[in-house]
Amino acid sequence: MTIPTDLTDAQPVPNMATSPRFLIGIVGAVAFAHLLNDLIQAVLPAIYPMLKTKFALSFTQIGLVALVYQFTASLLQPWIGFYTDKHPKPYLLPCGMFATLIGIGLLATAGSFAMLLLASAVIGVGSATFHPEASRVARLASGGRFGTAQSTFQVGGNTGSAIGPLVASLIILPLGLTAVGWLAVAAVTAI
Repeated sequence: MTIPTDLTDAQPVPNMATSPRFLIGIVGAVAFAHLLNDLIQAVLPAIYPMLKTKFALSFTQIGLVALVYQFTASLLQPWIGFYTDKHPKPYLLPCGMFATLIGIGLLATAGSFAMLLLASAVIGVGSATFHPEASRVARLASGGRFGTAQSTFQVGGNTGSAIGPLVASLIILPLGLTAVGWLAVAAVTAI
């Protein structure tokens, strides 16, 4: 690597008047949607003890619920991102949250272990569908400030992950599994 000795070797400084600008409203909106998405995602593991008791599940069955959720939420996400890198699909943002909304309904009304597995899978698919396109929107609205936009997006998600267990302990655990339905408000807001 050589250090430029004069200004002819240096990279030009971007003209801030003609450069795209950081769209804080859009970055903030996608960070808030990320907060709501990850809040919902964080509730599921927080209510595992309640699910274990209510459905008389073994630790193996709770592990299967976690596996199904993590498989769909985590392992599908890079594949969806791989596809949408080549074929952007901005409508996957509301579609992902709609899938999460369906998963919430399934979880709130679950009457069996099989229904818990299905609800976990649908919630996971919603998360996997939401994240790649939401991250892309944050980048597109960054005005070239990619690190700031991605960090703001991540703060939203991390905040939601921190709030989710609190929501579970303050609302769902005292009121029962059907109180998961209140998460629909968060999902609809994110949509």
